[in-house]
Amino acid sequence: MNKIIKTEYEIFKNKAEAGFVSVLAAFVGNFVVTLLKAIGFMVSGSSALFSEAVHSLADTANQALLMVGIIKSRREPDAESSYGYGLERFFWALISACGVFFVGAGVTVYHGIDTLIHPEELVFRIEVLIILLISFIVEITTLLIAFRELWSEKGEGVAFFDMFRSGDPTVLAVVYEDSVAVLGVLVAATSIWLSYITGNPMWDAIGSIFIGILLAWVAIVLILKNKRFLVEKSIPMDVQERIIEILVADPMIERVYDFKSSIVELGKYRAKCEAEINGTALFKELSNGDMLRDDYDTVKDDYNEFMKYMVDYTDRVPRVIGSRIDELEERIKKEIPSVRHIDIEIN
Repeated sequence: MNKIIKTEYEIFKNKAEAGFVSVLAAFVGNFVVTLLKAIGFMVSGSSALFSEAVHSLADTANQALLMVGIIKSRREPDAESSYGYGLERFFWALISACGVFFVGAGVTVYHGIDTLIHPEELVFRIEVLIILLISFIVEITTLLIAFRELWSEKGEGVAFFDMFRSGDPTVLAVVYEDSVAVLGVLVAATSIWLSYITGNPMWDAIGSIFIGILLAWVAIVLILKNKRFLVEKSIPMDVQERIIEILVADPMIERVYDFKSSIVELGKYRAKCEAEINGTALFKELSNGDMLRDDYDTVKDDYNEFMKYMVDYTDRVPRVIGSRIDELEERIKKEIPSVRHIDIEIN
C-alpha cells in the first residue's frame, strides 16, 4: 500500500488519548510558572515579567480549554451527531487561540505601551533571575513533551515541516505556545538585564511589547489552522485517488463521479460518491454460469413460471448490487482505516 496513505491513517490510531498528555503537562507547568512570575513581578515591578505572568496565566486557561475539547471529542456518535463529536477538539482549540490573542497579546502589549508612556523604577532582585531560570526549565520541559507527542503521532519518515502543517491542532497549540513561552522568558531576562545595566526602563517595556507581538502571531497561526478543520476540509488527495482506484478496479463498477469528502475529526474521514454499474458484469453475476440455461429450460414453455422467474430475477438485481457495494465499502475501510464513513450511491 501507498506509504503516504498508511502514514495518514496511522497518525491518530490512538485518537482517544491524542494530545492529552502534552496538554495536561503544559497546564500543570503553566500554573506553577504563573505563580512564580506573578511573585517576580510583585518584587521587581518589571513590565516584561508582568507580561510573562499574564502570558502564562493565559496559557493555563487555554490548556484548560484544550482539555475540555479533548474530553468532549471522545463522545460516541448519537442521534444528535451521527458522525461523532470530533470537531469539538477544533472548536475549543479555536477558542483557546482567541484567548491567546485577546488576553495574552492584548494585555501584554497594552501594559508595555503604558510602561513606555509612564515609566516606573525597576527594582533588580536576584530572586527574579531564579524565577526566570525555573520558568525556563519548566517551559522547555513541557515543550519537549508536546514536541515528542507531535513527532510520535506523525510517525517516522515524515518531514519536519509536515508535522506543523497537518498535526493535531491541540498538540500544535501546546508546541507553539510553549515555544513562545521559552522565547518569552529569554526576552524578559534580556530586557530586565538591559534595563538594569542602562538604568532605562524602556528596555523592559519593549520586552513586554515584543512578547505580546509573539503571542499575537501564535494566536493567528492557531486560529487559521483550526478554521481549516471547522469548514470541513477535504481528505488528502492521495487517499481520494486510492478510494477511486479500489472502486474502478471492481468489474461491476463502470465509472465513479461526484466524489465528495470531509474530515469529521482527526484521523477520521467521510467519503461519498456515485457509481455507474457495468451491465455486462452485473449480468454475469446474476446469471451464475450454467444456472441461467437450467432456468431457461424450466420456464421456456410456461408463461406463469417465466413471470415468477422474472420477478425473482428482478428482485435479485438490487440485492446483488447492494452486496457488492457493501463488500467494496468494507474493502476500502480495511485498507484505509481512516475512512470511517463511506456512502456509494448507484446512478
